[in-house]
Amino acid sequence: MTSDFSRVRFIMTEPSHPGNVGSASRAIKTMGFEELVLVAPKTPEIALQPEAIALASGAGDVLSRAQTFDNLKDALAPVTLAFALTARERELGPPACDIREAAQMAQIHLSEHPEGRIALVVGTERSGLTNEHIELCHRVCHIPANPAYSSLNVSQAMQLGAWELRYALLQGGTAPRSASLITPRPVAKHPGNQPASGESVQALLAHWQEALEAVRFLDPEHPKKLMPRMRHLFNRSDLTKDEVDMMRGVCTAMIATAHKRIPSA
Repeated sequence: MTSDFSRVRFIMTEPSHPGNVGSASRAIKTMGFEELVLVAPKTPEIALQPEAIALASGAGDVLSRAQTFDNLKDALAPVTLAFALTARERELGPPACDIREAAQMAQIHLSEHPEGRIALVVGTERSGLTNEHIELCHRVCHIPANPAYSSLNVSQAMQLGAWELRYALLQGGTAPRSASLITPRPVAKHPGNQPASGESVQALLAHWQEALEAVRFLDPEHPKKLMPRMRHLFNRSDLTKDEVDMMRGVCTAMIATAHKRIPSA
């Protein structure tokens, strides 16, 4: 199996039903994937529950290796392209696509970036993903189900996502690209041209906020929606490592300049 499959992470946020975790393990293993991540499970030791083990049904290895994180930000730290799977339209959020387009984008991303990592993020069984979860992802994607009844169990949604990703990865470069969704970069040769990780982009955003406050562009007492919009802008830009370093340098210069202008007591 191509190594691209090992660079795809399936993330369940705040799962509460052990059966869904077991079913998700089986769903991704049948499609050749192996990395399941659980964020803040509502049930203690959810992967060890009898129902989870029973419904994994042959995918106990995936279930037993499932990683657990306290928050989605940490779970996305090594990821360079994250898709938030949701059925709800958002007033403010990343660009939207359907699951097939997302799979094609993932295949292109992995083929062009040897260090690239993909994540498919699903929400809770009851309420899906929050706006805060969505903010951490690069794209919103949906499954074009029956509009009169579009609700899918999270493990079912993960199965469909895993199938589309498998098909796109096996097809390789034969899947059609959608230029309206993403502009492919040239194949990156220099390490600095590799996509920035989620961890480095989050660090940039924290530094950027500090810089905007220092130059008094952002009022921390009345932030409005400035930082969420900035987050979507940066995530949509598919930043490289060099671009993140450049922007961090700009932040440092902004803060230093602002401090120089503050009169001493």
